[in-house]
Amino acid sequence: MSASGRSGGRTWNGTSLPVICGPTAAGKSVLALRLADLRGASIISADSRQVYRGFDIGTAKPDAGERRRVPHFGIDVVEPDERYTAADWAASVHGWIETITASGRTPLVVGGTGFYLRALFTPLFEEPEIDPARRASVRDMLSSLSAEEIRRWCEAIDPARAPLGRAQRERAIEVALITGRRISELHLDRPRAAVMTARYLVLDPGSSLSGSIAARIDGMLAAGWLDEVRSLAGRVEPDARAWTATGYDVMRRVVIGELTLDRARELVVVATRQYAKRQRTWFRHQLDGERVLRLDPRAPDVFDRAVAWFDWGR
Repeated sequence: MSASGRSGGRTWNGTSLPVICGPTAAGKSVLALRLADLRGASIISADSRQVYRGFDIGTAKPDAGERRRVPHFGIDVVEPDERYTAADWAASVHGWIETITASGRTPLVVGGTGFYLRALFTPLFEEPEIDPARRASVRDMLSSLSAEEIRRWCEAIDPARAPLGRAQRERAIEVALITGRRISELHLDRPRAAVMTARYLVLDPGSSLSGSIAARIDGMLAAGWLDEVRSLAGRVEPDARAWTATGYDVMRRVVIGELTLDRARELVVVATRQYAKRQRTWFRHQLDGERVLRLDPRAPDVFDRAVAWFDWGR
């Protein structure tokens, strides 16, 4: 099987999956597109916000031209009000890899959602059977709570999961209330082996990231983000999960007249910087060893080193 693109006929060896990751606005997509174009790769998005259809500009989805240039998977997977977990994503990855390799290309995972990567490469747990009716009842109850109330519940019920995002906190509360067991305990008592390994390229521009985030948000606004949100607000219920993507609920408040655009921009910049800080902490603490290459995207030789990293495992 020969890879398409200028790959010299070399294909993925089927064992160690290449992953480009790092905080938001670090330049992952630009580097990945260039690398995928050169080496005949297809990109699997590991971004928990890009799975929702219609939520495009504020999640920095690749545009139509970029998708024609390089095949993408993991984008526009579900409707805005659908539940889509890290386990769902990890299960889907195996099918996407089969499609990619069947086309003669190499899979390349790109994104900043650490929980997605953990679900794919770290042993998970065998979940006890949960009655669908009870699950629906708990979900309805949780949907009525604020983010702060969810955090307090999670700290009381399963404190090890409290530092995670809202979806993961809700999941922890749901499992604990229905099964009487914490997810953090189930991970230890009922592990399920991961089926593949990864080698990581972590992009992190250091102190310049703060300015890059502000510039990215300004670019999104210039590209029509507010108009996109205005259109979404007319057809997507305000409690849909997709609104939890950073910045979207804030922009929705501009649309309905609760915030000025200037104030909303300030709030989104702060929230995005806080999110990036959590991402950097996760990648620093969770990824180490010889299978991790850390690069500053501003370095003059970053692309050459990325190509060498990509080719090393093929």
